[in-house]
Amino acid sequence: MKKYLSLLVIAVLFSCNNSAQNINKKQQAVIDADPVVVPIKNGKARAYFASGCFWCVEAVYESVEGVEESISGYSGGYTKNPTYEASNTGRTGHAEAVEIIYDPNVVSFATLVDVYFASQNPTQVNGQGPDRGSQYRSIIFYQNDEQKKIIEEKKAALAKKLDAKIAAEVYPFQKFWVAEDYHQDYEKLHPNQRYIQGVSIPRLRRFQAKMPEVLKKNAKH
Repeated sequence: MKKYLSLLVIAVLFSCNNSAQNINKKQQAVIDADPVVVPIKNGKARAYFASGCFWCVEAVYESVEGVEESISGYSGGYTKNPTYEASNTGRTGHAEAVEIIYDPNVVSFATLVDVYFASQNPTQVNGQGPDRGSQYRSIIFYQNDEQKKIIEEKKAALAKKLDAKIAAEVYPFQKFWVAEDYHQDYEKLHPNQRYIQGVSIPRLRRFQAKMPEVLKKNAKH
């Protein structure tokens, strides 16, 4: 009986190991892919960032002058049509992300990257604050070589300044999946919710104190 149990354990471990390797291969394929360029439409460009809970990140970017809208969703993974529940398992490869719709004549991609780093703990791996797991990891998505260069230079400069490793991963943009309706404008619609009061609003205020020069006039929280 012990022999059969041992064989069963080995089989399960072998299966799990193969599954993990397949996931790693799928994730690596995402990282190695050529970036997809999102064309400017009606004078507005789009940029994509992941930095912990998308409720927090959405609110941060919507306070920035030149940003028309911030949409919560999922990106960076290898499954189609990810949901909140599936993403939270950590098995889709996706991270909670935001799509930033902005006017490049008012705010540059470089400034959006500055906002990104100023609004988080840049050394925290797989999460921000109390939100932990690969679905909350930090990723900056680039659409062309120019954006990639901007990201890598700013990341390197920050690492030198902090004398620490920066956790943000750098991915070619592939696809953004819009999250469920109830996640959109969550902080704005639920200002008294416990997480919003305890995590999201304090995070927004810390960012606003760091970069007051980029804020909309009515963005003070």
